[in-house]
Amino acid sequence: MTRFISNGSIPVGNFILFMFVFAAVFFPVNINSAVSEIPAAKQAVYIISISGEVDPGMAAFIDRAVQDISVDPDAIVVAKIDTFGGRVDSALEIVDTFLKIPEKQSIAFVEKKAISAGALIALSCGELVMIPATTIGDCAPISYSQEGPEMLGEKFQSPIRAKFRALAKRNGYPVKLAEAMVSADKEVFEVIIDGKKVFMDASDYGDLTDDEKQKITLKKTVVEEGELLTMDAEEAVEFGFSKMTADSIDDMLEKMGTKNYEVISIEQSWSESMVRFIGRIAPILMMIGIAALYMEMKAPGFGVPGILGIICLAIVFLNQYMVGLADYTELLVIGFGIVLMGIEVFVLPGFGIAGFAGILFLAVGLILSLQGFVLPDPSIPWEADLLMHNIAVVLAAYLFAFVFTLFFMRYILPRISIGKQGPYLMANLKDAHADSSETTKIKTGDKGVAKSYLRPSGKADINDDLFDVVTESEFIEKGTSIVVSAIKGNRIIVSRIIEKLVKR
Repeated sequence: MTRFISNGSIPVGNFILFMFVFAAVFFPVNINSAVSEIPAAKQAVYIISISGEVDPGMAAFIDRAVQDISVDPDAIVVAKIDTFGGRVDSALEIVDTFLKIPEKQSIAFVEKKAISAGALIALSCGELVMIPATTIGDCAPISYSQEGPEMLGEKFQSPIRAKFRALAKRNGYPVKLAEAMVSADKEVFEVIIDGKKVFMDASDYGDLTDDEKQKITLKKTVVEEGELLTMDAEEAVEFGFSKMTADSIDDMLEKMGTKNYEVISIEQSWSESMVRFIGRIAPILMMIGIAALYMEMKAPGFGVPGILGIICLAIVFLNQYMVGLADYTELLVIGFGIVLMGIEVFVLPGFGIAGFAGILFLAVGLILSLQGFVLPDPSIPWEADLLMHNIAVVLAAYLFAFVFTLFFMRYILPRISIGKQGPYLMANLKDAHADSSETTKIKTGDKGVAKSYLRPSGKADINDDLFDVVTESEFIEKGTSIVVSAIKGNRIIVSRIIEKLVKR
């Protein structure tokens, strides 16, 4: 039922319908033309730079970048690669990150080189494009010793080769050639059989029947035994890895037929750059931090060395936390170690169970903060190698701290503790004195007893009074008999009394 308005005019519903029909007849609109006049949205092309050493900082940066890009599901992601490789665990993290992007939307663009871990990362993208004269390949796992780099055995090569094989199958690359980037014992042939080009290793070729071998019209050795596959841009196209060669990213996009696009470069933030830098100098900061804490244990009270040590170790831990290697467990272990060392300094002077346990907990916490696992997985052989490397780094830091502390206490501290001459109130203050009322109560030769551990400073009872004293780079146990050997300004210098045997 049509509702009428009260003044007797035509129904509102009929009036609206009449106006709509009138407009459609006398003012036709070309819908296709109107839609075509709306400007099409530009295709977003994100550029992620992968340059320098592959490390946990790089893995954290790429993970953040891909998460930011994920808000645009139709975006094209270009990994611009120029690296000799780096850590295996970090490279595998980056591979897993790129595998989250749809195949047709990720492109590896080799700007200069993609060697070792760089080749692994390049193959994780859906497509590969290279600038002329660039190279890719040679991903054999190696370790460094006193003799230089050494190629690791089959135990290490097998899981990496399996990863290359899986990526090659995913992207349609020749599997045997991909494996030849990892293992040098594979001889790979290019064979044309029944008019089709295939790549096979010596084992596959030996398994061919005589009838199949008769169908072969060409057999060419591509990778000789004892060599690792490394390809230039032209060879990568010929072997079916690279889609094309291009002079630049714009040239690549033009050849791919991508039009009306917008290039967006994702760069590392200053904090991410700082994290990567700190990661490189982490062993040095660790050495300084441990040395400072060890010096604090050798001197009473809490001063600059203790603060410096805590700051250095905190920087190392926070850096590892930001790249995802450290967590609250490592923080608790390191914190407990520092607390035990504090107990050794303030509650139980000397060096006993608390000090040893504190050093042990601190070492364990630092080792765990350098890796993303607690115990190495037997199926992932490089984790055990990484654990041994981290243990060596921490032990080297402890050794440096011990040697540096002894050197500092013996040669540097006595020099910087002596007052310097200076023209403060007169031209020459050589004969000036600033003795305190405390030093007037004793004189050189007075004897007493150490009331605390002198490392090298502490408390001593001399003439039934308690004095702050210092030794000349000598550590004296509590309760040892001492003698005042010199008084310099406000400093009372003491030494151990050496008991002499009297012949009877």
